[in-house]
Parts: sequence; C-alpha cells; structure tokens
Amino acid sequence: MAILENIRKRTTVLILIIGLALFAFVISGVFSSNDLGGGKVGSSVAEINGDEISIDQFRRDVEAYSRMAGPTASSMQLVNQVWDRQVRNTILAQQFEELGINIEQDQIINYIKTIPSYVQNPEFHNASGVFDENKFREAVADWKANNPSRYALWLQDEQAIIQNAKEQTYFNLIKAGVGSTLKEGELDYKLANDKVDIKYVRVPFSSIPDSSIAVTKKEIEAYINDHKKDYKQDRSRDVEFVYFEEKPSLEDENAVKEEINQLMEDRVEYNAQKDANDTIKGFRNTTDMIAFLDRNSDIKYDTIYKAKKDLPAKFADTLMTLEKGSMFGTYRDGDYFKVSKMMDRKANGTVKSSHILISYAGAQRANPEVTRTKEEAEAKAKELLAEAKRAGTVFAELARDNSDGPSAPQGGDLGYNQEGVMVAPFNDFTFSNPVGAIGLVETDFGFHIVKIDDKQDIVRIATLAREIEPSEETINTLFTEATKFEMETISDKDFAVAAKESNFVVRPVNKIKEMDENLPGLSAQRAIVQWAFNDDTKLGEVKRFNINNGYAVVRLTAKYAEGLMSVEDASALVLPKIRKEKKAAQIIEANNGKSMEDFAKDNNVIASTASALTMKSPIIPGAGSEAFVVGTAFAMEQGATSGLIKGDSGVYMLTVTKKEEAAKLDNYSTYANNLQASAAGRVNFAVYNALKESSTIEDKRATFY
Repeated sequence: MAILENIRKRTTVLILIIGLALFAFVISGVFSSNDLGGGKVGSSVAEINGDEISIDQFRRDVEAYSRMAGPTASSMQLVNQVWDRQVRNTILAQQFEELGINIEQDQIINYIKTIPSYVQNPEFHNASGVFDENKFREAVADWKANNPSRYALWLQDEQAIIQNAKEQTYFNLIKAGVGSTLKEGELDYKLANDKVDIKYVRVPFSSIPDSSIAVTKKEIEAYINDHKKDYKQDRSRDVEFVYFEEKPSLEDENAVKEEINQLMEDRVEYNAQKDANDTIKGFRNTTDMIAFLDRNSDIKYDTIYKAKKDLPAKFADTLMTLEKGSMFGTYRDGDYFKVSKMMDRKANGTVKSSHILISYAGAQRANPEVTRTKEEAEAKAKELLAEAKRAGTVFAELARDNSDGPSAPQGGDLGYNQEGVMVAPFNDFTFSNPVGAIGLVETDFGFHIVKIDDKQDIVRIATLAREIEPSEETINTLFTEATKFEMETISDKDFAVAAKESNFVVRPVNKIKEMDENLPGLSAQRAIVQWAFNDDTKLGEVKRFNINNGYAVVRLTAKYAEGLMSVEDASALVLPKIRKEKKAAQIIEANNGKSMEDFAKDNNVIASTASALTMKSPIIPGAGSEAFVVGTAFAMEQGATSGLIKGDSGVYMLTVTKKEEAAKLDNYSTYANNLQASAAGRVNFAVYNALKESSTIEDKRATFY
C-alpha cells in the first residue's frame, strides 16, 4: 500500500475532456444564418423552454473552449462557461425566431467592419491599405478550398458574429422603445436638487435586546409564505470533513537537512574497478559544480548572473554580501532546504537608467504622428540635455512632458538592465559612466537624453537544494490515520467526538450546489460534490476521498430540496426581520401621542439635525439610508412635526425645519436624455435576466459531469 500511495503522490494525471470528434460545422457557403444549435443527437444536457440541448454538441463546445482556455481552466469551469453561453444563446434564439430576426450578408459585413482584428488585418486590405470586403470574401473562399483548419476557425467566428449581430439588432429594437419625457427629466432633477432640513429623534431598534423578543415557528412560517419570492432555494447539500494533509513531518525535515549536510563535505568511497578508495568532493570543494548539482540537487545550476531583485527576497541581502567562495545555509526557502555558494560577482553589472527619446520621421518604430526631421530632433535633444543638466531639474518630469518613448508615463524609467541588453550606443554610455551622469546618445530610434540612476553588482550563485517531501513512513501513517477515522465514524461513532478524541479539525461546508467544484479548504473536489448529491447517499453517511495532497473523510450533514425554504433553513434570515417589526410596534405603542421632547427624554436619546437631504440620496448622517423617513419629510410642510415613523434602523419623529425647492430650468432635456441613456444601458443585462427568470430550464449537467 505504501508503494502504491507513493506512486500516486508522485504521478500527475492530467484529465482532458475528449470530444467525440473534431468540431463538425454545418454552415454552407461563406456566410450563413442557419440556427446556431447543434443537431439533437443522443441524450440532452438541458431542456430550455421545450428545446433540448444535445449533449454531443455540448461536449464539442466544451472541447473547443478547453483549447482556447488552455491548461489553467478546470473542466468544471469550462462546463459552466459553455452552459452559461448555451443558455443565453438558446433563450435569445427563441426570441429571434419568434420575432423573425435574421441577419443578411451585408449586415454580417457591416458587423465585421467593427471588429479590429479583421479591419486591421493586412490580408483583407486593398492597395490603399483599407479593409476591402471583396478581399475578405476572396480570403474566406481560399481558406475553404486550401486551408481547412483556418476555414474551421472562421466558421466558429462566423457563428459568433451571426449571434452577436442578431443580439445587437434585438436589443436595439428594445432600446428604440426606451425613452424619457421632459416631465420625467424634471422629476429626476427635482429628486436630486430639492432639499429638506430636519430635526429628528431616533430610537434605534438595537435599544431593545433581541432576547426580549419572542418569535414563534408559526410566525416564521407565515412570514416565509408572505414573501415566497425572497426565500426560494436551489437544491443543495451541507457536508463536514476532516482533512488529512500529506505533508512532511519534523523527522522528514531533519532527514533532508542531514542529506544536505552529508553532501557538503568530501567523502571516501570504495571503487571496485580500481580496487581502491576514491575521494568524492562535496559541495564545498567540488571543481565541477554543474555535474555535482546535476547529480545531487533538486534544482540545477543556473550559470546566469543575477541581480539582487532576482534572488529569493527573504535572503537576497545576505546572499549579496557573500564573498567569492563563501557559503550561506542551510536555510529553508519554500518547500526546499538550501545551501548557496557565491561563485562569481560582477561589480556594477546591472544599470538602472532613464531616458528622454526624441524621435524623428523615418526613425525606427517612430510614431506616425512624429513629423520632425532628424536635424530638428537633434536640436531639440540638445536643448533638453542642457535643461536636464540644470540644477533643480526633475528628470522624470522632463521625460513625462517631452519623451516620444513608451516609458514617458513612467518618467522615462527603463529599470535595471545587464550589459548587452540595450542597443550598443546606449549600452556603452550607461556602462562607461558613473551614477548620476547625463548625456546624449544617438540610436536608430532617435536621440536619447540618458540619465544613469543606479548601478548594482550581479552575482552567480550555485545552490544545493533538496525538496522537503513526506517520507514513505509519513504517507503510510497518514493513510492509517485517515482509514481508522473513517472506520470509526462509519461504525456509528459520532463524527465530532471521534475528531476531538484524535485532535482533528472538523470543517463544515454549507449550501453546496449541484454543479459546484471547489470546496473551501479542499479546492477542486468534484467527486465529493457528486457523492453528496447521489440519491443513494444517506444523511450522516461518511466516506473517505483520495485528494491531491492527502485524504478527506467527509460526512453528509444536510440535504435541501429545490423550492421554498423550510422554517429551520430560513430562520436565520427571517428572525432579524420579524424582530425588527416587533420592536417597531413595541416602540410605537409605548410612545404614541408623545411630543418630540418627551419621545427623546423617555427613551434616553437626544434630538439631532440633518440638512440638505434629497430624495435621490436619502442618507441621514449617523443613521444610514432611510428612504421612507426622508420621503415622509418631503411630503410635510415646513414647520410641521410628524408622528412616529418606522424606519430601517429605528423609529423616528421629525420636524421639517426648512424646505428648499431647486431653481426651475428652462429645459429639462439634459436630464431626460441622461435617464434615457441610463435605461438603454441597462437593456442588454436586464432584458436577458428577465427572459432567463421567466424561462423553464431543466439542467441535466450533473448526469454527465
């Protein structure tokens, strides 16, 4: 078992999603407006408003996404991305079909003209360097005949272009119906600019302890039924787990240190071929560092000279101070124990410099907007050189204001560079002059006013490193502990009690969704989620899972069905709201008919003031957002005093001390236009969400993934 576990630990298995075939595109001709959905072959992964989504096509889409996303995206991330796109496309396609929205060839070309990757591609340009739709059509026809892979990529783009063009048409039709009247503009102006000042007394709900408010189960149930929309829940699960992490023990760490210590000094070994003892040089004395580290180190010898910033940050200062031939270590750097030896040093081997580039027409990589001649550029560079050398001049500001180079926003800062990295004239100046020197250098890019900001040594360091890994004995012990704990809890021993007896930490994870993948504390563990949602998995059931760095013993603690939340599940959300209602009623009942002074005195609070309140931003300083209270103030006459008002944070009584109407405008078109633009900007998001909410979506992904 130990050997098997060791192999399991050291083998990385990359699970790739294998599609049934290469993407089979069914689009005839160069342009097509056929439906985007794949053929409904085999089982369906979803049913959206009666339309089935083929699992075969869905898998091909996932495969295509995986090729674009690369190795960083997990399989479930890809599945969920494809799902979101498929649901959106299907719902909108149903709308397109119902409304008869189609895209013609001219519309596709017009849409392509808005895509920079096509418009700026020289392959589609005419002799004048302008995008030519005929050139584009010829190119697509050529791909179809001679370059099938490129044509397949175009067909993918074509599908996306058709979909995007249809969406643009659909949402533009809706936006055309979005408008705002001048009266609405006037109202918006008044909501933002009418002002009211108040004097108020607030008795906060927090003045009554929660423990004094009794709430029954029936009251919670009634509240849920009265607010069903707010207390819907998806199918979900709760689990708890103990994580047995596969990590090195203290003994393992000490063993690695001992291995490094043994490699430090020379040792004598018997050579059977020579029938004599050989002296094997250690890290301290070896004359062939490359070969030594190849044989004995988990990190090979890097012969490149490095600046301080390229060394491990925690030890860089110490490493940079080493003399040639001296060593530092053993030290721990991440998952390695290391010993480092200074092999060589180059004094001032890296230079930090700044420059101001003055380019000219015809210079290498010159901006097309630069029209000055070479002579004009040289004259300007000499003027700037004199200014740069003047006392009190801030070089970075001069560079920001005058440089034609991409480093201008950074004040001309080019960072640290080793010898040979920059073009020859620039390199020669920076390495031949002291820190602080400013000079003029000419290159193919133009004229440079160069300032040498700093110089640092670079070093070549050899490092003997050994990774700190759990030993076979540690892995076996961990497996035994995890298995023992699993067996104890399967045989009806309480999970928490068993964990406590062994000093294990129990970690809960609540409301896991059926298509979740990542579990806090365990990262990607799709197998655990699938087990939790398996109909055969019973409440309280325990199972051990092998994970990347050890084991997790998991217990299923709760199941939640889709629909309305139960009283138990919703109580934590509902209780504060019912308590607030009861506290408000209690405060109002105890203080009805009182004056503002008595209301404040009897509740041990003081009156406060708030000025320049508006309906658009109903924030009362010290109390927060109180839209109903501020709205009530605007409905009152100046000088009037309100009754008791239930707000969001307490019960109020207020007096309107001043009301100020905003100055009337001759025209409110600006405000009406802003309202219309704001509403139009929300159309795409709001309309799709409304369509999705009203759709009937049967999600079958969990059957396949």
